[in-house]
Amino acid sequence: MAMRKRQLWFLIPLVLFLIIIALFYTRLGKDTTVVTNTSLNRALPSFSLPSLGNPSQMITQAQLPKQPFLLNVWASWCVTCKVEHPFLLQMSKAGVPIVGINYKDETKDALDYLNTHEDPFTLNVQDKEGNFGIDLGLTGVPESFVVDGKGNVRQHILGEINEERYNKQVLPCMTALREQAADDKIREVCQ
Repeated sequence: MAMRKRQLWFLIPLVLFLIIIALFYTRLGKDTTVVTNTSLNRALPSFSLPSLGNPSQMITQAQLPKQPFLLNVWASWCVTCKVEHPFLLQMSKAGVPIVGINYKDETKDALDYLNTHEDPFTLNVQDKEGNFGIDLGLTGVPESFVVDGKGNVRQHILGEINEERYNKQVLPCMTALREQAADDKIREVCQ
């Protein structure tokens, strides 16, 4: 009887381990860079945040571009943001409107970074406390959101945007939005 109990106690951790391995295995190969979440196809959360360049000026949705744009959440302390920055500059120079959300950063550090490495943002606001990031469904930085001209979030991209991800994920979504494609087409290419 005691031997049977020992075997049972040995089997419980083994079964739990196998369940965890099975869960990990089922997630392998899934694209985790584009997030399907409940914030998609909904309006950006309302906000009133200080401009990074002029903290006494409050920015709201009213100042956002009235065309599809990329909302990029970044910070000067974020290593991956620094890797992503040169490509954001390329996108900006190619005419892609990019709104920056400077996340949980010191104003001086963020401005110093942009002064040293150029500013790709058409508009840049501060989210010092991180509340807007929470409202967006942010999981870390960098993250980006494709927003349509009406202020609806259409795509949520985790991590760095590079040329490959831009061409495969962001560009098709922004193109469909610019061309005012049917909703089904937009959902297909943006998610």
